[in-house]
Amino acid sequence: MPMTAYGDVSPRVGIIAISQFLKHAEHPIVFNKLGQVERVPKNKGLSIKWRRWVPFDPITTALTEGVTPSSQKLAVVDVTATLGQYGGWSEITDVIQDTHEDPILQGMMQVHGQQASESFEALTYLTLRAGTNVVYANGSARNAVNTKISLGKVRSAVRTLNKNKCRKKTTILAPSVNYKTQAIEAAYVAVCHTDLEPDIRDLPGFVPVSQYGSRQTICPQEFGSVENVRFITTTIATPFADAGGLDGDAVLSTTGTNADVYPVLFIGEDAYGTVALKGKDSAEILVRNPGKPENGNELGQRGSVGWKGWHVAARLNEAWMVRLEVAATLL
Repeated sequence: MPMTAYGDVSPRVGIIAISQFLKHAEHPIVFNKLGQVERVPKNKGLSIKWRRWVPFDPITTALTEGVTPSSQKLAVVDVTATLGQYGGWSEITDVIQDTHEDPILQGMMQVHGQQASESFEALTYLTLRAGTNVVYANGSARNAVNTKISLGKVRSAVRTLNKNKCRKKTTILAPSVNYKTQAIEAAYVAVCHTDLEPDIRDLPGFVPVSQYGSRQTICPQEFGSVENVRFITTTIATPFADAGGLDGDAVLSTTGTNADVYPVLFIGEDAYGTVALKGKDSAEILVRNPGKPENGNELGQRGSVGWKGWHVAARLNEAWMVRLEVAATLL
């Protein structure tokens, strides 16, 4: 079993150092802020059911005097999801804990906390990018895509959402341990990989956040807007590698032959939901210090740091989310 031992982390020989760990390049939370967040009380099972009421069609026929119209039957659509448990851990020895100049245990807590956050973001992203409502930058399938994003395709995605009576997003998850929401200006939100930012900035009518004036950003990762769409980037939104058409030496490609295809996820209100057990803040960090004797570790020579948590994401309404698949210009 892999174990972090003395020599795995190079000491800074010859000095007594006051350790300042470099900050890790963390993936900020984006997807798990934008969805509908539900909490499942402990000991209530692993499943949750979202219920969506199907709206009635407009009535355009006048009532007939003295005649009672037919009753309308209420219809619902249920979406069920099952929580999954995830986790990871690392083991360290008492030697590295006692003799190394860096606070190894604290460093391991940092990287495991980061891993937990990234894992839940990635799980939600993988659920969302499997949606069925798709627009292609060019062609009629993913294997033809080799064109960057265009204003026409952004408008096509928005038109689809509008036609499906999608409501613009007006709330996001607030930065609070109580899972409260906060109001935002009504707009559709598009989330994509950071590789697409240069192409989006080139779109006609692009407005960077620096020119928002009194308008507030949705989150720190928002970088601008086009018409009624606000764009957010995250490195979690990885592309389908080499899945597009020939790159023509003009767009990004993993192997240099076929274009990498990047999903741009256009999201409306209540398009998807995420779930975690109530009372758990994303994940539980579990620490076992070296030096504690226990069965199988009688001399306390080993310790560990890990995390464990519950998560699931579900697409609640396919019609209220559009995936625009594009290529990224080679700079």
